[in-house]
Amino acid sequence: MVTLGGIIGSSLSTNKAFATLPLSMMVVAVAATTIPATMLMRKVGRRRGFAMSSVCAATAVLVAVLALRQSSFLLFIIATMMFGVNMAFTQQYRYAAAESVPPKYVARAVSFVLIGSIGGAFVGPILATRGQAWSASIPYAGTMFALSALFVLQAVLFLFMEATRENAGPDELREQRPLIEIVSQPVFIVAVLGGTVGYGLMTLIMTATPLSMHINDGYSIEQTASVIRAHVLGMYVPSLAAGFLIEKVGVTRLMFVGAFGLLVTSIIGLQGHSVMHYWWALVMLGVGWNFLFVGGTTLLTYTYSIKERFRAQAVNEFLVFGTAATASLLAGTVMFYFGWSTLMLIPIPILIAICVALVLVRKDPLLSRRASAAAARHQ
Repeated sequence: MVTLGGIIGSSLSTNKAFATLPLSMMVVAVAATTIPATMLMRKVGRRRGFAMSSVCAATAVLVAVLALRQSSFLLFIIATMMFGVNMAFTQQYRYAAAESVPPKYVARAVSFVLIGSIGGAFVGPILATRGQAWSASIPYAGTMFALSALFVLQAVLFLFMEATRENAGPDELREQRPLIEIVSQPVFIVAVLGGTVGYGLMTLIMTATPLSMHINDGYSIEQTASVIRAHVLGMYVPSLAAGFLIEKVGVTRLMFVGAFGLLVTSIIGLQGHSVMHYWWALVMLGVGWNFLFVGGTTLLTYTYSIKERFRAQAVNEFLVFGTAATASLLAGTVMFYFGWSTLMLIPIPILIAICVALVLVRKDPLLSRRASAAAARHQ
């Protein structure tokens, strides 16, 4: 969907500035659905919620086929928004993982659950490039039919998922605090900043890349897909080590490295427009996102008890994906009116701000208590 969304949007829209509008509206749907998704799973459980969202995604890609058949830009936007509803649920996978392990393994669980997306780095570009030829009459219909089948299979698998065990430490059995007290904690604010900065900048650049490569620079779908594949691998391969690195060097240090990775993205992107410039910029974009996102999620789990988790998670998801939605909406417009170089300049002051915030929060008493508890468990 990332590889093809902007390209299909460009072919269906009369105004090329709106080429990424379908992807943008997909992210808007994620942001709008995060709180309802969290509340629904609070009532029906993770298993049923995830299965329902997979059925929604299967339906969404079939609607996309209909949009392609009718050459309807509006219908394609509706399809991507339905797909976004599913994504609001999929972002909760990491919380389900965190709730299924003892507190000392939360960082590993969050990072390991992202490893599954490595498969998507290989399957996605194959579906995007080969699927365009599977149907002679409707471009990319083969890709969409294959995706629909995968989501149906996913829905079936989720029905067999065990319920999360929701491990709670003795300090997590206190009464629920007011939401304002939870969200005003400095550690909570920095955790949310990590997610919003990481996801927002990643969405901005990732959404614009296919437009810059394929539409502006004339690279083929195959070359564009290979860069997106490298980017997705950069996003998820670091998950093999991120959890262990958090245990070794600390969560704020890893998030700092993530912010530096995103800064390197801008530096490389400003150097040129060759395939390798795009390749390295998107790889570093993925690595930086992973460390900020895994670190931010881990940091967030420090700030609430088991009883408070759904409200705190809902606030975080809404802010993270609201920012991502805004970034996605801006991507096509910035590319159309200002170009790639301007896009690469936008992250720099934002990354400086998050680095300052990470330095300031390192001595917070909440992190000190977490570090002392972890040291006691390892003794």
